[in-house]
Amino acid sequence: MLVDKIKQELLEQKKSKFKGNIYHYSQVNFAYNSNKIEGGNLSQDETEEIFETNSFIPKNDDAIKLDDLTEMKNHFRLFDYCLDIIDEKLTKEIIIKMNMILKRNTTDEENPRYNVGGFKIVPNKIGIINVINTSSPQNVEKDLDNLLSKYHSLKKITIEDIIDFHYQFELIHPFGDGNGRVGRMIMFKECLKNNIIPFIILDKDKPYYMRGLKNYKDDKMFLIDTIKNEQDLYEKMAEELLNFELEDK
Repeated sequence: MLVDKIKQELLEQKKSKFKGNIYHYSQVNFAYNSNKIEGGNLSQDETEEIFETNSFIPKNDDAIKLDDLTEMKNHFRLFDYCLDIIDEKLTKEIIIKMNMILKRNTTDEENPRYNVGGFKIVPNKIGIINVINTSSPQNVEKDLDNLLSKYHSLKKITIEDIIDFHYQFELIHPFGDGNGRVGRMIMFKECLKNNIIPFIILDKDKPYYMRGLKNYKDDKMFLIDTIKNEQDLYEKMAEELLNFELEDK
């Protein structure tokens, strides 16, 4: 089964740091697109250089924020962490650690208002126009406990269940920053855990993704169809990259 091979190769290539295959592709494209969706300024080429060489040469004179560099590297670490715990049950503690990895050594970590290492202490919302209200700080832990309890009560988790979890997670918006990136990483992890083709939401499809989240309550299929399209793209790439057999020596 393709999902099994994706999972196996991601884990093997993580250990060997093998370049040019599914692990390399997933790391670079996931980090670039997920950070870009949140306003990151690094290009795809720069992201790949950072992943491969731990350095990069800017292609123009635009200033690069230190946080952009730090969060890009942290996203690589976050992906590795999710591979390390790929088959573990999703918990509140894992979700908090994901956010800590993403925000480590950023200016947000130095700002007590972001409460990195814990849940938000300042109310937040999604968007400026067509605002989506989120859980109040005092309700975050209760709402997240309820979401996880409902999710773990499912007998067989489907792609639709993972998408629904993502929507509910975004409604809670439990952290001062990094909610979208953590939420998208959770979906990748949970897909592999439940033998579902994973996916990366591309920045070019951000308008469809955001529209799907905002209209999910009234029309679930828009977000589901958007994500299933991303799933098809990842599956096609995986089939190309994993079309090989290793010879026994």
